[in-house]
Amino acid sequence: MLSPLLIWNKIGRVVTLIAKDLNIDSEKALALFYRSRTNTLMRDPATMLYTFGDRYIADEVIREYQARF
Repeated sequence: MLSPLLIWNKIGRVVTLIAKDLNIDSEKALALFYRSRTNTLMRDPATMLYTFGDRYIADEVIREYQARF
């Protein structure tokens, strides 16, 4: 498992990608990330999603968001 500091850095990079892709501010992107199933999976050591690339994780969050609407 990554250290909390590395997880926070990864979340920051993922949120930046989400904000850029959806053309929203960082606060909205962060809220979107925290409400996502991907966030839950990323924090679960069994899934090892935290080892995936930032782009992949951001795309998963965006897909979840788009599937809701």
